[in-house]
Amino acid sequence: MPTWFNEAKFGIFIHWGLYSIPAHGNEWYERHIYTSDWKWHTEHYGSPDKFGYKDFIPLFTAKKYEPAAWAELFKKAGAKYVVPVAEHHDGFAMWDSDITPWCAGKMGPKRDLTGDLAKAVKAQNLIFGLSSHRIEHDSFAYPAPGVPNDEFDPKYAGFYGPPVPGEFNNSNGSPAFQGDWLARVQELVDKYEPQMVYFDNGINGRPYDPIKLHAAAYYYNQAAKWGKECTLATKDVAYLFGSIQDFEKQGRAPKWIYGAAGWQVDDSLGSTWGYTDGMSIRPAESVVRELMEIASTGGNLLLNVSPMGDGSIPEVQQKALLAVGDWLRVNCEAIYGSRPWVRMGEGPTVPVESPGDWKGGSTAVEGPRIGRQALPPAGESDFRFTVARGALYVFGYRRPASGEAKIVSLAQGKAKVERVSLPGSTEALKFSQTTDGLRVTLPPVPEPSRMPYVLRIDGTMPLGA
Repeated sequence: MPTWFNEAKFGIFIHWGLYSIPAHGNEWYERHIYTSDWKWHTEHYGSPDKFGYKDFIPLFTAKKYEPAAWAELFKKAGAKYVVPVAEHHDGFAMWDSDITPWCAGKMGPKRDLTGDLAKAVKAQNLIFGLSSHRIEHDSFAYPAPGVPNDEFDPKYAGFYGPPVPGEFNNSNGSPAFQGDWLARVQELVDKYEPQMVYFDNGINGRPYDPIKLHAAAYYYNQAAKWGKECTLATKDVAYLFGSIQDFEKQGRAPKWIYGAAGWQVDDSLGSTWGYTDGMSIRPAESVVRELMEIASTGGNLLLNVSPMGDGSIPEVQQKALLAVGDWLRVNCEAIYGSRPWVRMGEGPTVPVESPGDWKGGSTAVEGPRIGRQALPPAGESDFRFTVARGALYVFGYRRPASGEAKIVSLAQGKAKVERVSLPGSTEALKFSQTTDGLRVTLPPVPEPSRMPYVLRIDGTMPLGA
């Protein structure tokens, strides 16, 4: 478990590729044009046998791609690590590969998109990682019966595979396909020295264990040579040990994960992972609330950004990221490097018992949903907790109309509170500790805000789960 990972708490995920050009449906566009959405594709681009997925490559010029501006934006957003998708299920490598000509370095933009971002991110003193979803490519876009396609033309075998029949994520890759996957992973590791390598769902199955153990051994041996703290990240239990476990969006996490440092939720800022026309974007307060929910139970948030096909990040996404960064600049001490308290929070929206009540419980029982759609409307009596640097931090979902916050978990006899303040402030707040809770008089604010507020509590109390 890298030291930097728990310190970071907040990272940026990036889905950007050929699928960002049509900007229709979602990032699975290649799969859909040969199956369920081929008529829409035909109306807009032509029949898939005449204008196939490969024909988006010349359109993918990335004219507005400015990796330095991206990295600066992510830093201002308060992120500590950045993980672009180096290759999605569509099989187009977003780097300058020496293994395949079907890559950004030799086609389309003819530029090392991944390498340029790696340099920019590291120049901002952020951690650089990358993601590979290629393991799902072999059966990802097998055409439906009757759909005209270009996928079996020998000229394009290096790009399409050609695809093999079978269910998506069925772990049926041939030895040749697996060997090519391993070679690409090793090339990414050697070229860019990522400190996180994220693999998507396709790697979860046990049949891929031999090849993915080769990949893990190669990566960790290289990391040892670099002298860097590095980690793998996967969903489910693709690796039984030695990796970060990731939970996508609103999947339920098992109880045992709460309170344990070193897990992650990946979620999207928008309604789709890749950029699509008309996609909706979450407000900043939604991201902040999810971040504090996850931090209160020991995890990290990896938030996805969706650049347009030309390489620009839409202004609405930038505004949301910058607003998150503004909040973090004030309240960062409650998030970065934090650990869970003896309970994740209190109030009517605490989904189940707190981690402190789960010790010795069954790992088969599921815990609360973490994803953004699962976050219920919260009121004045809803709080979440973290501990960091010897202090307890209390996140209030909504400022009470009375101007007084009451925290039941810190009632007289449960803790000895000596001082209450706002993060970054030297001014102490007025408080009283009674048998029904800690009552804190909140300072007035110039205008109402939907963002959570944070209190720093100093004193004598249990400080860890």
